[in-house]
Amino acid sequence: ERQRYPEETVNIIKSAFTGGVVGWLYGGVPAFHHARKAFIEGSHGELFQNRADAVQSAHRAGLRSFIRYGWRWSWRVATFVTIFNTVSTGLSVYRNKTTISNFASAGAFTGALFRMHLGLQGLAGGIVFGTAIGIPAGGLLMVMQKLAGETLQEKRNRERRELYEQKLAEWQSRLSVTEVLGQTEGNAQGGPEMERARES
Repeated sequence: ERQRYPEETVNIIKSAFTGGVVGWLYGGVPAFHHARKAFIEGSHGELFQNRADAVQSAHRAGLRSFIRYGWRWSWRVATFVTIFNTVSTGLSVYRNKTTISNFASAGAFTGALFRMHLGLQGLAGGIVFGTAIGIPAGGLLMVMQKLAGETLQEKRNRERRELYEQKLAEWQSRLSVTEVLGQTEGNAQGGPEMERARES
């Protein structure tokens, strides 16, 4: 209706991107340091043209590990965050309220989805792990919304009310224009009839 994406969808996309960046850093930075250290320890017998060549080779080894392991963590964290936020946002929109149980359910669903391939024990562990992560994450999001002064539901309800009032005002202005046109048309038709009556 407002010719833009809903704020919930934008928030899911932003959180997926942020999760991907955080996952990349979480997996890539330790891998970079470990690969660089392993390269330095394993290259004592190699000959390099100069010190800069040796440093560049160590950095290249670290960068390869940063990209490889960073990517592995990045897509997993981004997927986890996206599924979690999609489920919790869907529950919040469906129930028209934000509660900790929405986040706990979203965490349980996402954890179960990620550990489903490990069998029944993995599924149960995923539910417990997801719930354990979902509750504090949901609590943190709710506190941040409270500090912002307006929750998403309150904002959505306010925007709906404003849109309704705007459409009502437009409808009433159109109705008043129609009434004025009707009166003008009636006066225009009534004028010749009155003149004919006077003439006769």
